[in-house]
Amino acid sequence: MTLFDLALKNIRRNMKSYSLYIGSTIFSIIIYFTFVTLKYSEDISSLAETSKQISSIMSASAFVLMIFVAIFIAYSNSFFMKKRKKEVALYSLLGVRKRSIGFMLFFENMVIGLLSLVVGVGLGFLLSRALLTILMKLMGLDIVIGFAFSIDAVINTLIVFFIIFLFTSMQGYRVIYQFKLIDLFHAEKKGEELPKARMISAILGVVTLATAYWLALQDLTTSPIWRMLSLAMPIVIIALTVIGSALIFNSVLVYMLSIMKNNKRWAWKGLNLMTSSQLLYRIRGNAKTLTIIATLSATTITAGGAVFGLYYNADKNVQTYTPYTFMWEGAPQEIDPHLIEHAETVHSKTLRIEQGAYEMEYAVIKQSTFEKLAKNLDWSDIQVAKDEEVLMIDAFYNEQWSQKVDSVMIDGTEYKVAKLYDKAVFNTFTIGASAIVVTDKLYSEITADEKTYQAVQVKDYKNQLALSEELAAKTENFSSATEDYRASIEASGALLFVGSFLGLVFLVATGSIIFFKMMTDAEEDKGKYAVLYKIGVSKREMKRTIRSQVGMIFAAPLGLGLLHGAVALTAFSNLLMMNLLVPVLIWMLAYTLIYTIYYFITVRSFNKTVH
Repeated sequence: MTLFDLALKNIRRNMKSYSLYIGSTIFSIIIYFTFVTLKYSEDISSLAETSKQISSIMSASAFVLMIFVAIFIAYSNSFFMKKRKKEVALYSLLGVRKRSIGFMLFFENMVIGLLSLVVGVGLGFLLSRALLTILMKLMGLDIVIGFAFSIDAVINTLIVFFIIFLFTSMQGYRVIYQFKLIDLFHAEKKGEELPKARMISAILGVVTLATAYWLALQDLTTSPIWRMLSLAMPIVIIALTVIGSALIFNSVLVYMLSIMKNNKRWAWKGLNLMTSSQLLYRIRGNAKTLTIIATLSATTITAGGAVFGLYYNADKNVQTYTPYTFMWEGAPQEIDPHLIEHAETVHSKTLRIEQGAYEMEYAVIKQSTFEKLAKNLDWSDIQVAKDEEVLMIDAFYNEQWSQKVDSVMIDGTEYKVAKLYDKAVFNTFTIGASAIVVTDKLYSEITADEKTYQAVQVKDYKNQLALSEELAAKTENFSSATEDYRASIEASGALLFVGSFLGLVFLVATGSIIFFKMMTDAEEDKGKYAVLYKIGVSKREMKRTIRSQVGMIFAAPLGLGLLHGAVALTAFSNLLMMNLLVPVLIWMLAYTLIYTIYYFITVRSFNKTVH
């Protein structure tokens, strides 16, 4: 029997142990192949305005995905090498040369990699059409995607993953040369270095994390710390978050578990003492892994929540600055009356008004016009300007950095600003973001050139692209909520597609890493659970303690990751002045649901291993 035959036999014999590793690898190949297929897709390239944008997004994402997948596969492979070290030692003990054992492990890993590559590319080709169709739907584009087998995408994928599998195979080859025979026999019993839990470290962990959160939630425009550190601040926040997370797992959780273990009333009830002791060991031994998982979870939740929030609020964001479906300068145009909900003719004069050292340009409209426009938009706080007062509209106003205007000078007379509206009453890209509302009498007295605009609100504005293009060709100074929505949904849809599938890869990776860790622990704990069963502990009680232990290992990084993500998304929503509560909760719920599925799979596999 050749080494290659022996490698194939080992793969068939250990297929059950390799199933999750192979499945995760195939999933990663499918996603990567889909990305590069999208990158080379002729359907995408044919989109004149968005092809460059999507192409750059896909190229950057494919690079990030390539790096992450390489790290993930190498990390996963190290777990299986740890499980195989005892087997490797037996081969060596039987007199097989180190070089032959190394080549056997090399062949075995390369065969697994190449088989995964073939299956992944095949499934990726079948799924690429569905995934590209999803992208088109997210972007609001009505394009039929056909089956297109991209040779460039295949070559790209083959090269990337062949290099990755070559590297991991070399890892397997080097195992026999890196350890002594006795170390290989006891490899499964070796955990990671156990950090000591101290009160000062626990307090430092909480303080470090609280500092990171406090810095993240500071106002960028008013915070002196942000002004001092500038672009270095995000790096400082990320560093403090990672350090704080490590200290939480190394010290805070260890300290809490130690207190629980020393509580005799709780510890001597059922298998609580065993549960707390094993959790204490696993939290300590896996602190680095849990920190990585919490950081990856936070990254996935933050990026995905932010992108989904932008996509979810695309409609609202468009209407913030383009409240009317269409607006243009000039005479009315012929539009199907059944489509029109509101149509107003707006007369406006332009004035340049001094404000301190600057001179600002404002569109001036009369009170009666303002009331009609605001009523059409269902404004409830319509105020009437008196003879000595004016109303001001500034759609871009923000009290944090915008200068508040208390009065304006019109034709040598000062008028008090009675109320400031920080939202648009007409399309800002046609008339402008800043306007002054004056009485009808004062408007008639202002000596400035007058312009006429048409503001039209139509039904189902998102699907009026043909009408929008027709009006754009016939009018000047034209703005369209339909076109703005289309551009917004295309950009955010592409980002959502990328974010969702990168998030899925990260989620599969984090779930798989915990699974690999717990299965390694299960192999070590077989003897302990066998003894418990012999002394009369019921299987039900053992299953309960397994659920508790696995639940803690899953819940700790997930909870911390959700907390990191919540703080980051709060800062993001404050920066953009957007309410992201609903989309963020939906995204977090979806993430937690998939994560929970991994928990049940791990518990089931753990029970099968120890019983």
